[in-house]
Amino acid sequence: MTATVSETTLDVPVDVRFTATGTPLAVRYDGRVWAVAAEPVHWFTRDSWWEKRRTVPVGIGNVVDIEHWRLQVRLGPSTSALRTFELRRDPLSEQWLLEAITDTKP
Repeated sequence: MTATVSETTLDVPVDVRFTATGTPLAVRYDGRVWAVAAEPVHWFTRDSWWEKRRTVPVGIGNVVDIEHWRLQVRLGPSTSALRTFELRRDPLSEQWLLEAITDTKP
């Protein structure tokens, strides 16, 4: 039997709870708390800030690093289905966005 994948693209704000070392523990999305159930994947991409903003004031901080996390999460008991959440935080923002949800179906 081959697994099929269903992906939903969202870009909606979410709350993320982190450990003291900065690893995600849980995500609040759509009124529910999704617990991280596997080792998260973390990476950065670069923003083309010069295409969006003409100038950036000196000392404003990091304007190019977009932070990403790919998390396998589940609701409730450990037997619930895993979902993959892709999160993004843009430069100069404190808000995390849920970029996409991927489900693997039997």
